[in-house]
Amino acid sequence: MTLWHTPAMKPQKAMTIRLSQEQAEELEMVAAVEQQPVSEVVRSAIAEHIQARKRDRTFQEGLRARIERAQKMIGG
Repeated sequence: MTLWHTPAMKPQKAMTIRLSQEQAEELEMVAAVEQQPVSEVVRSAIAEHIQARKRDRTFQEGLRARIERAQKMIGG
């Protein structure tokens, strides 16, 4: 995995995802219509998903439970 810095951006981490042919074509179409790079469309979708999880009570409860389990494992 690669990290790099650009003047206008925070450090980024390169990741690879696998999409079905249909998903890839639809993603490329969305990017073309929005006149955005595919990578920007993906980043935007991920940001929206993360924000939705932050507002989701069930997710937050699961996150708290996971943190508690991790703290028990390290003796905290």
